[in-house]
Amino acid sequence: MSLTTFQPAGSSTQRSNATPAKVTIPWLQQKKSLRQPVTCVTAYDYASARLIDEAGLDLILVGDSLAMVMQGQPDTLAITLDEMLLYTRGVRRAVKRALLVADMPFGSYQVDEREGVANAIRFVKEAGAEAVKIEGGANRASLVRRLTDAEIPVMGHIGLTPQSVHRMGGYKVQGKTLAAVDKLRADALALQEAGCFALVLEGMPRELGTILTAELTIPTIGIGAGPDCDGQILVLHDMLSLTFSPPAKFVRRYADIGAHIRQAVEEYKRDVESRNFPTEEESYHLPAGVQL
Repeated sequence: MSLTTFQPAGSSTQRSNATPAKVTIPWLQQKKSLRQPVTCVTAYDYASARLIDEAGLDLILVGDSLAMVMQGQPDTLAITLDEMLLYTRGVRRAVKRALLVADMPFGSYQVDEREGVANAIRFVKEAGAEAVKIEGGANRASLVRRLTDAEIPVMGHIGLTPQSVHRMGGYKVQGKTLAAVDKLRADALALQEAGCFALVLEGMPRELGTILTAELTIPTIGIGAGPDCDGQILVLHDMLSLTFSPPAKFVRRYADIGAHIRQAVEEYKRDVESRNFPTEEESYHLPAGVQL
C-alpha cells in the first residue's frame, strides 16, 4: 500500500454518517466526535438480544442487572461468573451488528487483578463478548491498564455503582457535593487515561453528566445522568414494564409488555378450561386409510 494514499481510520475522508454493518469501538468514538448519540440497552437472552440487534442499537450490554430482573435477586451481588458467561453466550448467538459488552460480576475482579484479567479473557474466549464493563473509579485504573494490555476493551462505570450498594447505603444519587464532584471528575479522567473506550455515568446530577461529557474524549453513556451524555442506556425490563417495583426516576416506560403477557396467559387459561383450545384445526390426525 502506498503511503501517499493511505488514510488512517477516523480521517476526514472516512468520516460519514453511514450506518456500519458491524459496530466497532472506533465507530463509537467517531459518533462522539460527530455528536451523534450512542444507543444502548441491556439483553440477557437470545430472543430479546435478536430483537434489539435488529432494531439497530449500537451497543448491547449483558448487565449483571439480570440478577434482579431475571433471577429475582434483591441486588446484583449474587450473580456468579459462570452464570454471566452462560447468559452472555446466549446473547452472542443473536447479535450480529451491535457491539457486545458483558458486565464482570461482583467478586470476579475485586480480589486480584491477575484473576480479573483471567476472568475477562473467559468472557471473550468462551462467551464471545467484545468488551467487558467494570465498576469503580481511579482504584480500577491499574486493572484497566492490564486488561487493555491483554487486548480486552474496557467500559468503565462510575457514579451510582450497584456493586457498591452496601457501601453507599442504598441506590442513591452520587456527586451531590463539591467534594464528590471533584472525586468523580478525577475518577473519570483516570479511567480514560488508563484506556477505557467508554464510560457509563449512572445516578448523578445532570450538570455533572454534562461536565464529564465535555471533559472526556471517550463517549459517555448515561443512565440517570441527564440528556447531555454521548449516549444513553436503559435496562430492557425497566423500559418494557417487566419489573415488579416502581421504576427509577430516569426510566421511561416505552411499553407495558408485562400487562400483555399477563393478558395472553389469562386468555390461554380460559381457553384451556373451557376446552376452546386446541381446536380441530390445531390438532393432528392419522393419515387417510389408517384406522385405530
